[in-house]
Amino acid sequence: MNRTRATIILSIIMAIGSSGVFFSSCKGKSMDGMIVFTQVAGKVQDINYITGDSWRYIPQARIVALDPDKPGGSLKVLTEGYFSARSPEISCDGKCLLFAAQQKQNDPWQIWEMNLEDSKIRRVTSSLENCIDPAYLPGGRLVFSKLTINDTVNTGHSLYTCNLDGSNIKQITFNPHTYFASTVLKDGRVLTISRQLYPDQEDPILLILRPDGTKAEMFYKGMAGSALFSRGWETMNGKIVFIESDKGSKERGNLVSINYNRPLYTRVNLTSEIKGDFRTVFPLQSGRLLVSYRPTEAYRYALYEFDPENKVLGQPVYNNTDYDALEAVVVEKHTRPKKLPSEVDMGVKTGLLLCQDINVFEMQSSGNGSSFPKACKIEVLGIDSTLGVVRVEKDGSFYLKVIADTPFQIQTIDEDGRILHGPCGWIWLRPNERRGCVGCHEDPELVPDNRLSLSVKKPPVIIPVHISDVKEKEISLE
Repeated sequence: MNRTRATIILSIIMAIGSSGVFFSSCKGKSMDGMIVFTQVAGKVQDINYITGDSWRYIPQARIVALDPDKPGGSLKVLTEGYFSARSPEISCDGKCLLFAAQQKQNDPWQIWEMNLEDSKIRRVTSSLENCIDPAYLPGGRLVFSKLTINDTVNTGHSLYTCNLDGSNIKQITFNPHTYFASTVLKDGRVLTISRQLYPDQEDPILLILRPDGTKAEMFYKGMAGSALFSRGWETMNGKIVFIESDKGSKERGNLVSINYNRPLYTRVNLTSEIKGDFRTVFPLQSGRLLVSYRPTEAYRYALYEFDPENKVLGQPVYNNTDYDALEAVVVEKHTRPKKLPSEVDMGVKTGLLLCQDINVFEMQSSGNGSSFPKACKIEVLGIDSTLGVVRVEKDGSFYLKVIADTPFQIQTIDEDGRILHGPCGWIWLRPNERRGCVGCHEDPELVPDNRLSLSVKKPPVIIPVHISDVKEKEISLE
């Protein structure tokens, strides 16, 4: 009797133990290979690059997961209980998910992180302003766009970085631009959509910079009147893919590819022969692309595989007549970007800028016998005032020490005071940053000549120049 009772008890214990293992296994079931995307019930609106409304701030969106081996199966909702959520980003180890969400309808958008193994979510940012478009950085940090309001721009989005627990937040962009849809390339730099807001609104470009805000420069610029719709993603074969509108057609998105090594001169429209509208793209490790596409405005955006070699759209991966499917990513391990060293020293209040020859213009220079008028001075322009007029060296070079984290532009002037070339794009220097350029408005792919500029043989000119009337006086490097 006792032996029978002991056997029964042992069987019960083993059953409980087995069920415990079973439920634990189910709870910790891997999401490897799952497709995670943003699902939108309402109508996808036109892009507003100033406020981000109806483009980055999509109302009543949610993030869901799909098993690609069971495309007809039910979706797993990952952001249940949020008023709206979007912009999924998978960590390099494939275990975590970053996203932007609005917990309640009138709450500011914030950044959140989910552990994909147990579905636990924690809040990363706790800002009074909207925080969107997060992307993982190496070293346990992330980059995101934050709504910034100031007297000049009024409303725009600057880039910030912080630790994954929300601590040590740092602003890394300081010009009158708005920034959206950032991603991190394998080389460790941040690729982002940037649009100038002041003094005039210009077409968006892809801008690249280091995670500390240094070495910011244009990466890609489309034709006049075009617009960028999505993040730029790096493929396995050295391409950058993104969605760009036709010139004069804001509604039609094209799938575009450029080379990482020559982004300004290698643009290929992969979908020029395909009617319809592309909205987002994500590169697969197979070499194919996962795209969000609709044949006409009467349809919802659905997920498709796309063959970039043959420029062929495959069968739908997911399609639902009640929802748009956007911003798809795949849960998988991927290459961790390089962690770049930082030269920023917050104990230093300035940065240094060296220009080799202000008379280099595109492929022309002052020394190649061209007939272009020769500039001999530069004017440094701030947001609302002139910061100084500087006479350059005989070789056309200048060397400036500029107050850090302050936006400025440079224009060239001849001996008679005429402006030869108008202001360049907005520049800022981080504390202790050292930057150099070939010339003013030079071809972006030019490299400097192998020579020592005359200007570096003297101390740099300090900008702003504190004189009573800087427009009538100039600082000479001679």
